[in-house]
Amino acid sequence: MPTVLRIGPYRFYFFSNEGDEPPHVHVDRDAATLKAWLDPVALASSRGFRPKEIGAIIADVAAHRDTLLEAWYVHFGANN
Repeated sequence: MPTVLRIGPYRFYFFSNEGDEPPHVHVDRDAATLKAWLDPVALASSRGFRPKEIGAIIADVAAHRDTLLEAWYVHFGANN
């Protein structure tokens, strides 16, 4: 599970066995977790976050989308 980014209490990471899915990132804070698609940026699923916090996390994903996509393709390969 490579951690790609940390912003405040949030950890942005990939699961190494999910390269067959479209580019996405997982975000955790304590027991709360979220999955966001990267192209285009959109919420895939969430558990434990309040709607306002989800909006802020999705905004962070959008702001760092290029970095996250680059890390995805480095980790999984450019053909995924």
